Amino acid sequence: MEWWHSGSPRPKKFRVQKSAGKVLGSIFWDQDGILIDYLPKGQTINTEYYVSLMVQLKDILKEKRSGKVTKGVLFLHDSAPAHRAHATQKKLACLGFQCLDHPPYSLWPRQTTACSLD
Repeated sequence: MEWWHSGSPRPKKFRVQKSAGKVLGSIFWDQDGILIDYLPKGQTINTEYYVSLMVQLKDILKEKRSGKVTKGVLFLHDSAPAHRAHATQKKLACLGFQCLDHPPYSLWPRQTTACSLD
């Protein structure tokens, strides 16, 4: 609580506006630029949505990067459930996308320091 002199102006109250909320974008890129797809509000990325997104991506690639689609598409994504689903893997193979595996984090053993209590 703050004390004010009786002649002091009242403190201004700021209006609080509701934020737009979370927005999820799927970003695909190559050496020529990026392609972005925004998830509709209230929807989650599940296997069906992800498969339809891959089909849309193939169509956009045909339209905007026609020469590259004929050479093949290398595709790298993480291990989210929608990405690992059998239906997704099957559709990517059907679309002709070659999926790349993530490299291992480290092949070297961790170095530890030994402490002696002597």
